[in-house]
Amino acid sequence: MDLIKLTPENLETEHICCAIASEKDCQVKSKKAWLKKRLDDGLVFLKGNVRGKCFIEYIPAEAAWLPVNAPGYMFIDCLWVSGQYKGHGYSDLLLNECIRDAKEKGKLGLAVLTSVKKKMGFLADPKYLAYKGFVKADTCEPYFELMYLPFNDNETAVPEFNTKDMSSTASQSGFTVYYTNQCPFTAKYVPLLEAQAIQKGAPIQIIHIDSLTKAQTAPCPFTAFSLYYNGQFITHEIQSEKKFEKILAEKGYI
Repeated sequence: MDLIKLTPENLETEHICCAIASEKDCQVKSKKAWLKKRLDDGLVFLKGNVRGKCFIEYIPAEAAWLPVNAPGYMFIDCLWVSGQYKGHGYSDLLLNECIRDAKEKGKLGLAVLTSVKKKMGFLADPKYLAYKGFVKADTCEPYFELMYLPFNDNETAVPEFNTKDMSSTASQSGFTVYYTNQCPFTAKYVPLLEAQAIQKGAPIQIIHIDSLTKAQTAPCPFTAFSLYYNGQFITHEIQSEKKFEKILAEKGYI
């Protein structure tokens, strides 16, 4: 498989692979607008030459949109290979190219956000990462783990989370959603969840993380989406209306 690197010149015409086929979809437009600004920060979006989920996205950790302290490292935002492209070694192909590129740029190693013990939605697979030589750098309750792959065995700089307290500093009453446009799905689902909560009479506050500073000081390591209730973290997984309905029911709004 050939690999294609997104650039300002081809960004508008290339498929970005995130399970959305139509270039007119609000989710595609949102993601591409976010990508366009991040390319100047050194972000790399590398994809297979297919219209499918087969890509890796990475950026210098100093410019990564999450509360992680990993100076000198390259941070992997997303490595996603699924469907018919699984089982052909494409994850290795993409990761190896990321490693090659990071070494060429003089980075200390790679860092990535994952989950403790098992694979969780929207997070990297910890078993695959361990198989590729990544080790635990830090953890954050209730289930987030930061893993890293140092390029030098004698490297002493270990990445760490900036945040240890997952409590929301926003309104303590009702639901709070933090989100960025880094994940295309938030452009569709955040407005739907807001409307759903309002319809059910549930207080909800939407906080759009729209700058690097806000992202690096966010309460949750997964800044693309996090859902809170009365200041307490519920989940990082982007909710469909059906899934959110269950949470509304659990909190007594249905």
